[in-house]
Amino acid sequence: MERIKLDDFTRYKFLSDISYSPNGEHACFAVHEMFVDDNKYHSNLWLYNEKRNEYFQLTSFNEESSFTWLEDSVHILFSGLRETKDKERKNDGEEFTQFYTININGGEAKKFFRIDKKVKLIKQIDTNTYIFIATYKTSKMNFEELKKRKEEKDYIVLDEIPFWSNGKGYTNKDRNRLYIYHKDTGKIKPLTDEYTDVKDFNLNKNKTNLVFIANKYENKMELENAVFVYDIVNDNLKQFTSNEKFRYDYANFMTDKSIIVTGSDMKRYGVNENSKFYVIDLVTSKRRCITPDFEVSTWNSVGSDCRYGRYSNKDIDGRYLYFITTENDSSYINRIDDNGIIEKVTTKKGSVDGFTVKNGSVLFIGLRDMKLQDIYKVKEEELQITDFNEWLHKEKKVATLEKLTVETDKGIVIDGWVMRPVDFSPNNKYPAILDIHGGPKTVYGEVFYHEMQYWANEGYVVFFCNPRGSDGRGNEFADIRGKYGTIDYDDIMKFTDAVIEKYSFIDADRVGVTGGSYGGFMTNWIIGHTDRFKAAASQRSISNWISKFCTTDIGYYFVNDQIQGTPWNDQEKLWWHSPLKYADKVKTPTLFIHSEEDYRCWLVEGIQMFTALKYHGVESRMCIFKEENHELSRSGKPKHRIRRLKEITDWFNKYLKE
Repeated sequence: MERIKLDDFTRYKFLSDISYSPNGEHACFAVHEMFVDDNKYHSNLWLYNEKRNEYFQLTSFNEESSFTWLEDSVHILFSGLRETKDKERKNDGEEFTQFYTININGGEAKKFFRIDKKVKLIKQIDTNTYIFIATYKTSKMNFEELKKRKEEKDYIVLDEIPFWSNGKGYTNKDRNRLYIYHKDTGKIKPLTDEYTDVKDFNLNKNKTNLVFIANKYENKMELENAVFVYDIVNDNLKQFTSNEKFRYDYANFMTDKSIIVTGSDMKRYGVNENSKFYVIDLVTSKRRCITPDFEVSTWNSVGSDCRYGRYSNKDIDGRYLYFITTENDSSYINRIDDNGIIEKVTTKKGSVDGFTVKNGSVLFIGLRDMKLQDIYKVKEEELQITDFNEWLHKEKKVATLEKLTVETDKGIVIDGWVMRPVDFSPNNKYPAILDIHGGPKTVYGEVFYHEMQYWANEGYVVFFCNPRGSDGRGNEFADIRGKYGTIDYDDIMKFTDAVIEKYSFIDADRVGVTGGSYGGFMTNWIIGHTDRFKAAASQRSISNWISKFCTTDIGYYFVNDQIQGTPWNDQEKLWWHSPLKYADKVKTPTLFIHSEEDYRCWLVEGIQMFTALKYHGVESRMCIFKEENHELSRSGKPKHRIRRLKEITDWFNKYLKE
């Protein structure tokens, strides 16, 4: 068997957007592949036949990554063919979306209709009627006047926050607006006003009503939002929640007379507080909590660099809402009824990346047994039904994980893992890399992580853990507000001590550290507080909480919540928790990786730390990726992902191996 190579991830297949047909006989999903020569991802739709237990490719235009089933269960509606990409804008500057249908029983894709909007989500009501969400520019009329001036393209006008968003660019005055479309007349009618931003929507069983979550704002977006129900038959929109400080994550119809929602008042644990389940009576508008003692996150936060595309983490089937939870180091599918009774649907460790359910039958995309993504069916036990990535274990050497638990404080035990180098020999001494996850409210688990596997195949010991601040163990464990760089740093350092003590084949003088986002913050923090690491690679990092507050897409609310201060009411606290404050103490050679369009942890965060180290004579290097954002390591362009991993590996090879 061969060792895993740096660019092997360009051969991996990534699965997403799995969805059962309305009659439950088929499921459609997207398959994504990297093409290095084109420096892009090719995406096509595939079909799974439940009765025959077989799957096959449905489209081949390489641009189809999202879709919706039509009610006949025979046709699939999708957009994204390459020919429409070249005509993304009409002559008057308006965006449009061309939709196509394809028959699952065979035949060519056919043009179906075009909507003169940039459609993000669409669902069918009947053969003539569709509901969709599209991007809307609230300053459209003013923009129409300004665009007449040719030179206006050189200006960007900002008058609200947030004014940009990671992965989307400048979003000033952009809203996701809800519309109804009639195919026979081509008529489009907005259902929400120009300042209301719609999160998502779901239809009731009879498709007579839809529910959605939205917030309306001008000048500054707040975190609280509201639940609305639109009566399609009577053309009536009603808000079903009061204007309280409450953030809803999900809403769907549980019965004809009630909706189930998840949300949090954020009072006890702030923006990261786990949501609870509530039922809202559609007659009285009263909301009642059906899971008062529920402490688990209702999404998948198990990290991996081997995903691409969108994933569903909630779905209604019959009288149950199916949902994903992250518990300890794994994610699971569960279901809940309107009395708050929760049952586990999956129990195996690993990651459930997305799922679909119909008539009690569950299909999910998962990471299992250190494998890459494939599709599994849930019966009495899990059954793998696809083998898109089976070649990896047949051809390549995959390192295994050894779990290590460490008590870092009284009553505090954290979980971590160690990967020995492939072809390990107890007679050798090995360099090691500590990898720190982002979030901080995410988790590492026992799933395939390409960069770690590659380093293990290159002769490194790789170790990682879930310190306080991580997800999966309830609100209190995840709550490190006002404590960044204290208890979380202690956990990571004590875990490092335990690893080096137990695994005597690690050369303690040749240990490196890396991480991205929160992991980048922690890397910056570590090098300013200890010299124990011989090299560091800080990725999409945070160095200065004061500058982050007023520059990033989430800074104005995230910093105040997580660091417990603003530049005006407690500048000293923000500065105390900023790695930049301690940059004059750094001696560790450090590489900085940053993306030019990362508006989550903006470029200036990396530049400040890099400049500070250079100023103080510390060996450092910075690699900036153009046309990339915060997701570089997970969904960046193939050539950029190759270069990123090469930069980090070359840096560690230079200081840990030479």
